[in-house]
Amino acid sequence: MVREQYTTTTPGTSLERPKNEYIYKIGIYGWRKRCLYLFVLLLLIILVVNFSLTIWILKVMWFSPTGMGHLRVTKEGLRLEGESEFLFPLYAKEIHSRVDSSLLLQSTHNVTVNARNSNGEVTGRLNVGPKMVEFHSQQFQINSKDGKPLFTVDENEVVIGTDKLRVTGPEGALFEHSVETPLVKAEAFKQLRLESPTRSLSMDAPRGINIKAQAGNIEALSQMDIKLHSSDGVLLLDAETVRLPKLPEGARGGSGMSQGLYEICVCPDGKLYLSVAGVGSTCQEYSRVCQ
Repeated sequence: MVREQYTTTTPGTSLERPKNEYIYKIGIYGWRKRCLYLFVLLLLIILVVNFSLTIWILKVMWFSPTGMGHLRVTKEGLRLEGESEFLFPLYAKEIHSRVDSSLLLQSTHNVTVNARNSNGEVTGRLNVGPKMVEFHSQQFQINSKDGKPLFTVDENEVVIGTDKLRVTGPEGALFEHSVETPLVKAEAFKQLRLESPTRSLSMDAPRGINIKAQAGNIEALSQMDIKLHSSDGVLLLDAETVRLPKLPEGARGGSGMSQGLYEICVCPDGKLYLSVAGVGSTCQEYSRVCQ
């Protein structure tokens, strides 16, 4: 762009037109222009690379209008197809598998499931580790498919709601304290054994104890004494023959010498009583006990 200079003259005066002394050029020339073109070309290359990478990521991650990859967004929530890996905690209201497959939670260390209240405090925790499964809560309960409680544990007691508790271990069941149950039964064609290795074994019932063997014998072995006591009632031995094979037998001696031995006598109603042993039977002398 050329700027021209004009000189005003009076009429009748002729002056020579001055030469163009100053010329100003507007624009970018030289090395600046080449740098600008190079910068624009670099931006264009970066734009093409970013666009290509975006297309590649969309294709690799399987982006679609309904979700991403195996993740689908439905009206009921999120749906994952196949195996999924979570690097951080997962918060969900409900997790369930497909109808035709099972739900698998797998970890290299442990799997922890927490339940929190509105304040964010943990109210229940299930920790499945490589050596132990831990559950922290006020109560633990296992229900059947129809909602019946099968197993319940709290701070005070353990409740087993099944009709039958079966212990299959070869050593049976070990109880450190008392056990309250209406029935103790052995498996078919197996022996039932109640044993206390170092202490006493006591069985109490308010209305009686019934010990029954359909096929076989009943044995009661003890290092010390065996006591059968009924607080209000009788002790009934209902059998064809009642034998006491190891009772001591007294030797023949003079009259009145009992040698600290006694004779067992039976009343007509089946009541047993003792009488001082003599040369002959002395049951008649003490028969007043039967009256």
